[in-house]
Amino acid sequence: KSQSSSTSLRSLATRQATSTKSPRNMSIRQYCTFYLGEQWFGLDVLKVQEIVRYQSLTRVPLSHRMVCGLINLRGQIVTAIDLRRRLDLPDLDDACEPVNVVVETDDGAVSLLVDGIGDVLEVNERQFEPPPVTLRGEFRELIQGAYKLPDRLLVILDPERIVSVPENS
Repeated sequence: KSQSSSTSLRSLATRQATSTKSPRNMSIRQYCTFYLGEQWFGLDVLKVQEIVRYQSLTRVPLSHRMVCGLINLRGQIVTAIDLRRRLDLPDLDDACEPVNVVVETDDGAVSLLVDGIGDVLEVNERQFEPPPVTLRGEFRELIQGAYKLPDRLLVILDPERIVSVPENS
């Protein structure tokens, strides 16, 4: 995407997300959706800076396994994190190229490498469920919850926690 299209996406989302209400006075949230294999995830659209096709990486010696390297994003050096590795999923097939979802965090921009991009999805807050109490372990800490949609669940990631390097590394 070009800078202007990502800016347009963000400004549109900002206008709509500030006070979008459904007829029943329920809030509507917007999420940038993406895939890791068959699993469907989302990030708050206001945290997504842009989406760009795969770019060559500069590897970082001695870094955590989830850190694939650094990319040059129009003059800005950005850390690229393999979201499959972060979530302890099998690596993407070498024949496939991931997509960069660049998110804004408290520490600056970070790229998340994902298998494919979905749509910007509007969902009603009434469909949201926090992580179940029975879900244990690190994954519980990395998600905000899930939206119950007619054909599947949309798991919402916590952008600050998903980019943090696990302490046990």
